[in-house]
Amino acid sequence: MASAAALGLAMLLGGCDDGVTAAASGDGSDTIALTDYPEQVFWGDTHLHTDNSVDAFGFGTRLGPEEALRFARGEAVTATTGMEGKLARPLDFLVIADHSDGLGATRRLYDAPRIGVVAMGDDTMLRWYDMMHESPEQSQRAIGELITAAANGNLPEAMRDPERNEETTREIWSEHLDTLDKFNEPGVFTAIAGFEYSLMPDGNNLHRVVMFRDGSDRTKQVLPYPGLTTTPEGLWDYLEAYGEATGGQALAIPHNSNLSGGLMFAMTDSNGDPITAEYAAMRAKYEPVVEATQIKGDSETHPFLSPNDEFADFGVTGWELGNLPLTIKTTDDMRPGNYVREALKRGLSLEEQLGVNPYRFGLIGSTDSHTSLATGDEDNFFGKHSGNEKRRGRALEPQNLGTRFGRFGWHYLAGGYAAAWARGNTRAEIFDAFARREVYATTGPRMQVRLFGGFDFAENDFGGEWVRAGYDRGVPMGGVLEESGTAPTFLVEALKDPDGANLDRVQIVKGWIDGNGAMQERVFDIAWSDADTRRMDGGKLAPVGDTVNRKTATYENTIGAAQLRTAWTDPDYRPGQRAFYYVRVLEIPTPRWVLYDAAEYGFSLSDEIMAEMVAQERAYSSPIWIAPPAQTRSDEG
Repeated sequence: MASAAALGLAMLLGGCDDGVTAAASGDGSDTIALTDYPEQVFWGDTHLHTDNSVDAFGFGTRLGPEEALRFARGEAVTATTGMEGKLARPLDFLVIADHSDGLGATRRLYDAPRIGVVAMGDDTMLRWYDMMHESPEQSQRAIGELITAAANGNLPEAMRDPERNEETTREIWSEHLDTLDKFNEPGVFTAIAGFEYSLMPDGNNLHRVVMFRDGSDRTKQVLPYPGLTTTPEGLWDYLEAYGEATGGQALAIPHNSNLSGGLMFAMTDSNGDPITAEYAAMRAKYEPVVEATQIKGDSETHPFLSPNDEFADFGVTGWELGNLPLTIKTTDDMRPGNYVREALKRGLSLEEQLGVNPYRFGLIGSTDSHTSLATGDEDNFFGKHSGNEKRRGRALEPQNLGTRFGRFGWHYLAGGYAAAWARGNTRAEIFDAFARREVYATTGPRMQVRLFGGFDFAENDFGGEWVRAGYDRGVPMGGVLEESGTAPTFLVEALKDPDGANLDRVQIVKGWIDGNGAMQERVFDIAWSDADTRRMDGGKLAPVGDTVNRKTATYENTIGAAQLRTAWTDPDYRPGQRAFYYVRVLEIPTPRWVLYDAAEYGFSLSDEIMAEMVAQERAYSSPIWIAPPAQTRSDEG
């Protein structure tokens, strides 16, 4: 139901002298009518880089935040390499997450007169300057060297000294926030302030996207927090200090745990000491969501960790080899710290020991595109960076992140999107959906996924107002059920992307601590298409089939289903059990972006590549946890 009071207040909000209304520059509260409960899913990307990112500019990107916002809103934009790009469907929200370290530095270096760079007396900076001006290929090599230098702690002093760069950083940050306000339109499109925190010890990816709830009146009071010489604990202190100083709110979203060398979800803190209850509480408070899938691979799980999960290998090839620049190879003992399913299990174990679960997080997807173009669509992939925007042969070329050790362009995924169930499309409402974990990830398709947990749901609930019943008698995805000795029940629904492929199946992934204190997991198939003909055999469901034409990169929706839903009760639940449950939705097989390229430009792919050119795109809901009463109350507090 709309709030008449909210509408009235919105009408009172006047315009500002600079053409940006007060409604656009604030957090969006009281600017639009809100529904009683989250009735709509909003689609966005919380991880996009523009030419203000030190690496994106070096890779050749020449599009800034304004072009990024226009593209996300559905306008046609000319990409850096000259091709026109446009989303088939606009996004609802966008977080431009340029790297805080060296914000705008390569753009400033490129624009500087050469004599000024010579005067700096730094041979490395001068060489990178000359390489950036020589050719796009040399510019990419310069940035490859820069990333390696950052991984090894050898960046030139001028790029590491925050005090030296503070004045220009403040100018760029302030200008960026003004641009966000210009394009922020409550109820239509939400431009959210953020940046990327890029900690990378020894090349191990510990990056986070920081996302603010607030308008520019608050976000202009701070500068983005540097990552290269700090710790995650320092970031959480920064977020807390921001809240205390401004009254605002912000959170951090870890990403690419798959490239972290086992550190992202470690059982220790940054000093290598065991996690304490205080550490766990800070992490749970400021990191309620994790980016589980994006261009640089999928971080849900790995076949080594989930050998009984036949779909555990999605987005793993190439990325499982080592850390971000491949300076350290990944060993099996690192993998538990690299993947979110294992982290969710570790969280249950730590909760038993500490009374607080540091890894009680929801799941989203995003792009991590460095082209200023937020697209996660397989048939509209504009590349990781401008060096591999759409053109013949890009899939087979070396990439900057470890080709000599086995990573190539075709290993990039098209990216993912974040879906948020919210009462309206404003900065405050989208942020609050993230904070309560009522969000989910997709690998690109816009599937609609609902999940409610309770203790008395049944199939006949779908005959009435089942969504309202889900909120009234249970908790939505991201929620926590108070353990009562009764097996939990779930209402689950998945709708296909209206412009995409049919659905193969819906699964529930459960993790729990058994009676011996060991971490366990199991994947249940709970609803699937063609149920009359597809049977379980030895605990395994028959494949849905495959309609993909490898020559034309097309598929047919002659298999699968447009909608799958069911009420499901955990058959293995034991009273007192700590557990989590999340939904995984699989589409029928469809072509990957590489196959679209091969069909469009007319080239052949090797048998090795062809074996991975058809995939089952998917969605991951945020989990629902079941925990003793003390832990559910702790979560609420």
